[in-house]
Amino acid sequence: MGGKERIDPAPESSGATQRRTGTPTGEVGGAFGDLGTFLPHVVSALTVGGLSPVGLFVGFGLFYAATGLIYRLPIPVQPMKAVSAVLVTSGLSPGAIAATGVILGVVLLVLAVTGLIERLSKAIPQSVTAGLQIGLGITLALLGYELMMELPWLGFGMLALVSILMLVPRCPATLIALALAVGAGQVFGLARAPEAVALHLTLPGLVFPSWADIGSALQEAVLPQLALTITNAIIVTAALARSLFPEGGNRVTEKRLAVSSGAANLLLAPFGALPMCHGAGGLVAHHRFGARTGAAPLILGALFLGLGLFFSANALDLLRMIPMAAVGALLAVAGADLAISRRVFDARPSCWPVIAAAALVTVAVNPAVGLLVGFAAEMLRARLVARLVRR
Repeated sequence: MGGKERIDPAPESSGATQRRTGTPTGEVGGAFGDLGTFLPHVVSALTVGGLSPVGLFVGFGLFYAATGLIYRLPIPVQPMKAVSAVLVTSGLSPGAIAATGVILGVVLLVLAVTGLIERLSKAIPQSVTAGLQIGLGITLALLGYELMMELPWLGFGMLALVSILMLVPRCPATLIALALAVGAGQVFGLARAPEAVALHLTLPGLVFPSWADIGSALQEAVLPQLALTITNAIIVTAALARSLFPEGGNRVTEKRLAVSSGAANLLLAPFGALPMCHGAGGLVAHHRFGARTGAAPLILGALFLGLGLFFSANALDLLRMIPMAAVGALLAVAGADLAISRRVFDARPSCWPVIAAAALVTVAVNPAVGLLVGFAAEMLRARLVARLVRR
């Protein structure tokens, strides 16, 4: 499993054997499977970061719709997590967020056009990619656990309910679970429904970054996010798509993921969109809850466009009706699915330490550092194996 050897897991590696063809209930249910990574970052960006809900939701809506049409698979669209974290902790201005999206968009397009992204992908051993996938899955599951512990009875109840519903063929597990969670929130006073929902057309406006915004973007957000995007949103996502969708995953290449992410950020960030990318965890989440085609991204795209264009004044209140403990249950399922990979079982025993090192550092620090540590461990493993062979 070291070097250029590729051992992709079987399509069923992310869980029990599932249908490869889409069903209406599966596409609808699977569309909402990635809310676990979407909601926490978006709510914090709107409340703490002060972003406009119009530009944010219109950005996600357009990118999701374009993704469904381009790939015709349930490829996710997610907030860029490092940017979201810096936005909340360092108080980046909307102008700095727009500058971050534009800069990252340009860089990703350059990497795609020059072919550097494909060379980088080929240079990373499969053992390291497996470790990154497992580490990302554990990270998502831990975040889900933290959210569930906000209301353990609801979080673990939703986890049990979702696990049971996923065993029922063609059952939209996520929709049923979320509907019950919203109902529980109203009954037990966990969240309030908006007193009035106003339908009003609002268009996003342009955000003009200052030179100070550009400097803040370069210093605080661009570099850490770029490393995460290359590893998780492009390299691991492309490898995972090939394993989950052997008949259509060839459309999801590293180059195309870099192009779609780069173009979306370059075009939408100036209108107030939160920087966005794809992601391995989101792909597993959509797939795990039944999505198999581009219909799931189109459903979410239409929903987010509607929220941004017509219900922007109430969008945040509507999202807050979903208790975060229930969102954590969805995130825990997706994370566990991503972490339980057949890449480990298909690997040679000599690769297991490399996989473990990359996974542990990914959990403890981030995927970028996990990539570097895993690559160093793979180089050491290759040298030790070569010495044993010579003997």
